[in-house]
Amino acid sequence: MNAQEIIDLYEQIATLTRQMLDAAQHDDWDRLVALEGQTAQRIQNLRMHSPVSGLSEPLREQKVTLIQRILADDRAIRHLTQPWMTRLTVLINSTGTERKLSHAYHALPSS
Repeated sequence: MNAQEIIDLYEQIATLTRQMLDAAQHDDWDRLVALEGQTAQRIQNLRMHSPVSGLSEPLREQKVTLIQRILADDRAIRHLTQPWMTRLTVLINSTGTERKLSHAYHALPSS
């Protein structure tokens, strides 16, 4: 993979991450998950083909700018999804506790 193809992958990831942010802002969780899968594929492709060095200074600067955009959008996505994940964790944990209490209650000997 040449240097421009590497930059193109970073641009695709940045575009997908921006779309993920848009999906999170609109509570479109199905779209967010689908886009996350597409992003993961591109990241895997990047890991397999990305050269460790060899980018010219302008391309290296472009890569840094793209990574900064990706990270900023990722932070914004986490900011939007973290409260939902926390509520889901509480719900799952409380459901498990209710089941344990229910089982304990039914296990008590009747008088």
